[in-house]
Amino acid sequence: MKIPPKQLKKHLREGLLPVYLVAGDEPLLVGEALDEIRESARRAGFEDRELHVVDRGFRWDELEGGADNLSLFATRKIIELRLASPRPGDAGARTLARLAEREDRDRLLLIGVGARLDAAAAKSAWVKALDEAGALVEVWPVDRAELPAFLRARAAAYGLALENAAADALAERVEGNLLAGDQELRKLALTASREVDEATVLDSVASSARFDVFLLTDAVLGGEPARAFRVLAALREEGVQPVLVSWALARELSLLAKLKFALAGGEKIETAFARNGVWPRRRTLVGRALKRYEWPRLKGLLTQAAETDAIVKGAPGERPWDAVSRLVAAMLDRPARPGVG
Repeated sequence: MKIPPKQLKKHLREGLLPVYLVAGDEPLLVGEALDEIRESARRAGFEDRELHVVDRGFRWDELEGGADNLSLFATRKIIELRLASPRPGDAGARTLARLAEREDRDRLLLIGVGARLDAAAAKSAWVKALDEAGALVEVWPVDRAELPAFLRARAAAYGLALENAAADALAERVEGNLLAGDQELRKLALTASREVDEATVLDSVASSARFDVFLLTDAVLGGEPARAFRVLAALREEGVQPVLVSWALARELSLLAKLKFALAGGEKIETAFARNGVWPRRRTLVGRALKRYEWPRLKGLLTQAAETDAIVKGAPGERPWDAVSRLVAAMLDRPARPGVG
């Protein structure tokens, strides 16, 4: 069953399915869809949750073997997996298909994929098995032309009336980063009056423009270690949430991977830039980064980014800022700076 994101709330009010696959390359919307499913499951009595981050050393046999083990204090549990791409490998594909086919009213299988399902993935046996057993929620990015309307609707949910010019200004500032746009709107909801004009938006974003996540990603892509670690330290001191930093870094890695794939397929770089929403003023920077990141290194960084994402969202392991610092260091091919994590 395919469920459009806009109909997910209505679907969940009518009852839970045993399996959900949420996929897309827009982390804010993917994360919110997963949150909605998880919250609905908790209301239905799924008190236990196991979170697994799929990396190169992931043991699929252990996952399948422990899938039926309930804790001593809960009768129903959520088994949640995070995948950086819709490529779980042969062992993973077989395991996911088997889990989907094994009916168990006390187990909810929830899978989040931080990338779009391409044609090959959509036709794969494991995706079809999950789709037949439960639901597939595909999250699509918000187009640049639709972004101001998206921001106005989101502002209304926070009790704000965002003027058209203000929405356009915010859309330009966040450059398609929905998580950053949402953070700005939350801040405005706490500090601004209900009516928000363009001047208020520009003043708000300027107040955090000195050390923001965009400066960090630009410094990382530009191969500037000193500047990158300085900005990273400032972000932490200013109280920026590590999940936002992790998202921004993962977004850049995902973009580079998409561009690499497009170029390998013979697509012209300007066409690939336009199709993937790379703004003209960033194309020189991104083009240089493309030459520095070879496929093997990029794949390893994407795996590390998925692990970092899980940690900053509560998975056990190292401290969130330590994980973020390690990811920055890896992207720069430098040792992590002491005191930053």
